[in-house]
Amino acid sequence: MRNITKALAIAAMLAFPVASFAQTAPAAPATKTAKSEKTTTKKVASKTTSGTVKSVSDSQLVITKGSGKSAKDETFAVNASTTKTGTIEAGSHVSVHYTTEGSTMTATAISASAPKSSTKKK
Repeated sequence: MRNITKALAIAAMLAFPVASFAQTAPAAPATKTAKSEKTTTKKVASKTTSGTVKSVSDSQLVITKGSGKSAKDETFAVNASTTKTGTIEAGSHVSVHYTTEGSTMTATAISASAPKSSTKKK
């Protein structure tokens, strides 16, 4: 009788931790997955550049950085959430805040100053 009581007590002690571990095990991988998804969405960094507007449309902005042989054109996608400050037209000097995903640069904010020819008038 004593051996049966000991066997039941040992079985109960082993069953309880196994049952509670079985309930918490599936929750742990789900938490790790949620954390890894959050880190991938936070990796989109915002960058800033400036230059002279070469062309502008509702969906695209092309600016020229530098002058002469070192001039380089950069093209940005413009969407409805892009914040625009000032008059953005050909010849305006602009500062562009953008994000990069793959090879696409998407403008998040564009701030324009007057064209160079307008600033020299007296």
